[in-house]
Amino acid sequence: MGTIDDRSPGLLNEVAMLRSSLLWASTNPFLARRMPSYGFVRRAVRRFMPGETPEDALREAARMGAGGVPTVVTWLGENVHSVAEARDVADGYRALAATVKERGLDVELSVKPTHLGLEHGVDVAVRHIEAIAEVARGIVWIDMEGSAHVDSTLAVWGAVRDRTPDVGICLQAYLHRTENDLERLLPRTPNIRLVKGAYREPSDIAMERKSQVDESFRRLTSRMLRERAAGRMGKVAVATHDRRLIADAGRVAFEIGLPSDAWEIEMLYGIATEEQRRLVSAETPLRVLISYGEHWFPWYMRRLAERPANVGFVLKQLVAR
Repeated sequence: MGTIDDRSPGLLNEVAMLRSSLLWASTNPFLARRMPSYGFVRRAVRRFMPGETPEDALREAARMGAGGVPTVVTWLGENVHSVAEARDVADGYRALAATVKERGLDVELSVKPTHLGLEHGVDVAVRHIEAIAEVARGIVWIDMEGSAHVDSTLAVWGAVRDRTPDVGICLQAYLHRTENDLERLLPRTPNIRLVKGAYREPSDIAMERKSQVDESFRRLTSRMLRERAAGRMGKVAVATHDRRLIADAGRVAFEIGLPSDAWEIEMLYGIATEEQRRLVSAETPLRVLISYGEHWFPWYMRRLAERPANVGFVLKQLVAR
């Protein structure tokens, strides 16, 4: 079966319009307030997150860990209204990190800078992420948000990296600037998670065609794995559900003799579960990202935009009302 770029222009346009509509919905405040009140939406989202509380996330992390699958946990939320709210988020993450350590779980944390006060100053986000990193066991990943925040997010990572090596940064393959960003980061031996990118961006900032994004992802993955083998990078996390991209990463890692503890595939909870089981059976290093929190609507819309086929699952939930 070919990629979406191999199909008819009409289908390409329909998928592009659907993706654009979902990304628009992810930024609409009215929908974010209204849609979560509908039962069919809440039923559909349960496929992608085990619950809204940190205990829900850690319970599932413990279950997956017992089956040999380590996890990353993130608290959904963005764009807090005050420094005090950001401090509350940081305190929540510190409590989460302490629980992870107490229970001996193989769980990393992933945080969004705007959830920790970035829009109130780089220093605010730095202070809060440093506080989380002091408690956390393992890497604290700094997620990448929309393109307007890339420079400030890289500045946050750089400042935190000065204090602790146990911090990672997310890069988005669909941004035209990402190869240059990687070049600038390499002298600091970074931990990097590579994703495709899921925000609504203009064509002069981000690639629009799936084939372009896939090729960028493939090229960046190969570069990162080779730099890891050469000792110029820390941990490499390849975040994708695409079997071909996963196979490409595995082939490069095998060719250069990269040990399994030097890199891993990262996938989202509830997506491509058969592929996750296949990777575990093949002893391919895998880590699954589990999300929790009440403010899940924007995140959920971006997940649907990444895989428009998931819309069919939502429609089934609507019929089942």
